[in-house]
Amino acid sequence: MNFVFISPAYPVTCTYFCDRLKGHGVNVLGIGDVPYDSLNDQLKSSLTEYYYVSSLEDYDQVYRAAAFFIHKYGRIDWLESLNEYWLPTDARLRTDLNIAVGTRESEIGDLVKKSGMKRVFVEADIPTARQHIVTDLASAKAFIKEVGYPVIVKPDIGVGANGTFKLKSDDELADFYSDLPSVPYVMEQFLSGDICTYDAVIDSNCEPIFESMCTYPPVIDSVNNDENIHFYTMPEVPARLRELGRKTVKAFKADSRFVHFEFINITKDFDGVGKAGDYAVMEVNMRPAGGHDPDMMNYAQSVDVFNIYADMVTSDRSDIPEHNEHYICAYAARKDGYSFSHNDEEIMERYGSNIVMRKEMPPIDWPSMGRYVYMARFKEKEEMDRYFNFVLG
Repeated sequence: MNFVFISPAYPVTCTYFCDRLKGHGVNVLGIGDVPYDSLNDQLKSSLTEYYYVSSLEDYDQVYRAAAFFIHKYGRIDWLESLNEYWLPTDARLRTDLNIAVGTRESEIGDLVKKSGMKRVFVEADIPTARQHIVTDLASAKAFIKEVGYPVIVKPDIGVGANGTFKLKSDDELADFYSDLPSVPYVMEQFLSGDICTYDAVIDSNCEPIFESMCTYPPVIDSVNNDENIHFYTMPEVPARLRELGRKTVKAFKADSRFVHFEFINITKDFDGVGKAGDYAVMEVNMRPAGGHDPDMMNYAQSVDVFNIYADMVTSDRSDIPEHNEHYICAYAARKDGYSFSHNDEEIMERYGSNIVMRKEMPPIDWPSMGRYVYMARFKEKEEMDRYFNFVLG
């Protein structure tokens, strides 16, 4: 099997996907804009060949690289970046090179546009916030008259909380429209609650092979207010979230891939959405969760999600032990500019036996993932809460 991996050097978890694919006998062929000598040793050993391009934004260069691999190794069976930013490039390459598995260019709109996702949610009767396409101020005021303040405005195509704002008043609304972004934006009803993700490896019949859940405080506040980061992964997915996650998979026909869907666990009743405690879908991401979330899934369920993905690619199934040890995996990350009650030595003295990862993140991830990461696992949520207070207090 020939698997072309776009941008295998970033994020770092791509190294482990490549490694496990190689371990399954897959011919892993990398295309990236990082010089070969800059790749880590594990990634180098996982790739059969690597084709350097000066820019992944230059489609012609990437296309020529993929065509070279076809000439040298034969038909491409699979092509992925596992990176949301490159999903349109992936889809265009699959279309132009007639690669059977994966989303084609004509299907990509509903997977990268918030407005496209919303249409699918509504048609599939999956609870979700009301949305308005940003046009003029009068239309926005009419929408807000129906849903009330605050509202969220965000790019129709975008990754994470970048370019996302919470508007709480007419003055803030007027300020937003006085300097309207040049890219298309959407406005959404604000739903209060924690973000709960549905993460899964899906087979060719849109059935889950592996499922997980991660819970975050609102990411927009962490980024825009430059707050320290904390979140956690549970070993089990609540029944209602699992039901809605699987329904969303089928609504988007998301077969043969790793998915990361974001839901809000709402804290109060919202007309037309649900009651307090219900889940409402925010958006879909047709790739694994970012950062070290896949590692957290591994620590929470004592599995190897990178290997589970490789199992799916090569055999459309995976044998996951049913009685693995389960934990709550907690992520606490400090940002610069804060004073903390406990230093690194004190953290390690108290929680060293629980901590499974301790590192400094790359600068590109500091706004959303924090700079200094302490990842630990616990049996009880109360232990985790005390840990968060100790590390971030």
